[in-house]
Amino acid sequence: MTPAAEILAEEIRRGGPIPFRRFMEVALYHPEHGYYRRRPDPFGAQGDFYTAEQIQPVFGILIAARIRQLYRELGGPADFTVVELGAGRCEMAPHFAGWRYIPVEVGQDDALPDTFAGVVFSNEFFDALPVDVAIFTGGAFREELVGFRDGRFEWTPGGEVCDEAEDYIRRYFPEPAEGCRYEVNLSALHELGRAARLLSRGFVFTIDYGYTRAESVRFPEGTLMSYRRHIARTDVLEDPGERDLTAHVNFTALEEFGATRGLALDRFETLARTLLTAGEADRFAAALGEGEGVEGAEALRRRMQLKTLLFGMGETFRVQLLRKEERRA
Repeated sequence: MTPAAEILAEEIRRGGPIPFRRFMEVALYHPEHGYYRRRPDPFGAQGDFYTAEQIQPVFGILIAARIRQLYRELGGPADFTVVELGAGRCEMAPHFAGWRYIPVEVGQDDALPDTFAGVVFSNEFFDALPVDVAIFTGGAFREELVGFRDGRFEWTPGGEVCDEAEDYIRRYFPEPAEGCRYEVNLSALHELGRAARLLSRGFVFTIDYGYTRAESVRFPEGTLMSYRRHIARTDVLEDPGERDLTAHVNFTALEEFGATRGLALDRFETLARTLLTAGEADRFAAALGEGEGVEGAEALRRRMQLKTLLFGMGETFRVQLLRKEERRA
């Protein structure tokens, strides 16, 4: 067993089946054996998956251009700050160097400023937060727990979900159907609420893959996936600590919960549309390095990156832009 699996198995032996949220928390974020804490580099050709941030420098240049547009919309405040949630290797740092930049990882609450004007940016952050799992059966939402038997982790039926989890499902999903499974991402609401409290004015700029309330009917089995060596699997209980685990983002939950915290929906669109907005002013000249001596193999590489972002990742990933206005006395 993996070290993370041994920790989880022993916890189950001592106290019985555990919430999937706890399983995912240890598998991804255990300080020594979690996937994001232990592996030196899960990204890229030799890792388990690509993200848009690995399509550099084109991605960074265009996202910075889009944030520059938002900076101008706010009137260019002197204290403009970009807080990046789930910053990882800080590959965006050079592109955000024109402003105060604060990278934040899960659990690093002390890194956040008290208050600021600017942008809370994240790329594939909310999808990796630990979630609870529930199934609607017999007219009630029941928790799906994780047990351990014969050397393997397995799904185990639990009792009815807590009031907060049931409220989440009833608010942000359509009417339940027998046998449907749901991921309850209360951590996402916590992170969004914290961002809203700290942001005096500005934007929450989220890039991720996910669904709206209406679109969620396409996923009656839920959206949990594991990734290793660029292969996606639905078995999320195997080899904890060795695989990335994700659950699609419920954008309706972010939008409607954000509205209760002073965040209004500004735009919801594909990543491709956002990048087109960012690059249309100079017809992608900056991203492609035109006028900077970029030519040959590097020029071709950048054109391929742009094509991937606009026609590959760009159509898969969504961008949600929530805006907070400064309160006037």
